[in-house]
Amino acid sequence: MSLLTTSPAPATPGPAETATAFATMRVLTGRSMKHIFRSPDTIITVCLMPIAMMLLFVYVLGGAIQGSIPTQYGNYVTYQLPGILIITVASGVAYTALRVFTDRQQGIFSRLHTMPVSRSAALWAHVTTSVVANAISLAVVVLVALLIGFRTSAGLTQWLGAIGLLLLLTLALTWIAVIPGLTARSAETASAFSYPLIFLPFLSSAFVPTDTMPLVLRVFAEYQPVTAIVNAIRDLWGGQSVGSDVWVALAWLVGAIAVAWFFAVRAYRRTM
Repeated sequence: MSLLTTSPAPATPGPAETATAFATMRVLTGRSMKHIFRSPDTIITVCLMPIAMMLLFVYVLGGAIQGSIPTQYGNYVTYQLPGILIITVASGVAYTALRVFTDRQQGIFSRLHTMPVSRSAALWAHVTTSVVANAISLAVVVLVALLIGFRTSAGLTQWLGAIGLLLLLTLALTWIAVIPGLTARSAETASAFSYPLIFLPFLSSAFVPTDTMPLVLRVFAEYQPVTAIVNAIRDLWGGQSVGSDVWVALAWLVGAIAVAWFFAVRAYRRTM
């Protein structure tokens, strides 16, 4: 007579476990947000560079560039604002990488792994904090842009579309930032990854039309993700019909989120 044994089915989180995970994430997100509000210089620093860059482009270079931009985009403030917002997010996620690195170095993750709480909550708390903090920075930059001449004919649907793209961008860059935060050996290395992200908008349609660029640079600029994202936001704010750029932008952003999330979770598991 043979005995048949079956292995138990893997447990799936039930409503109680899910509620506990959300409660833990809420507490940890509150902790991270308190750190930011107690040191508002973080958000101020993130906003200052893009605002200074925006003022430089508008008041120093804008007069020379204004004649080369398509008339449907209005003034140069409106034309270059999407690129400035991308730089704002790229600057902001550097602090996300630094916060993740600090928690790892101080043993916060290891301590949480020994407690009866959701292990993924700590990571999601950093991601949520990044999205909230960067949303505040973006709102500040848009407000300054409005003061110096940014105008839009977008309706509610177009505004929601532009905000959605900016939130997806923030989420994508945040998950990318988590990877160096979990793997870097120094704080400087953890935040240095953002430099190429800040530089990328300059090699796109963010500040000048791509048809004014040399051939090789124009080809790169037209097919890199920032150009599609910038053009999509520009069209939405211009109240124009959105072409293929929005779908290309969505494909880039969703793909970046999926790939970065995979490698971030893989790196996070190594810290357990």
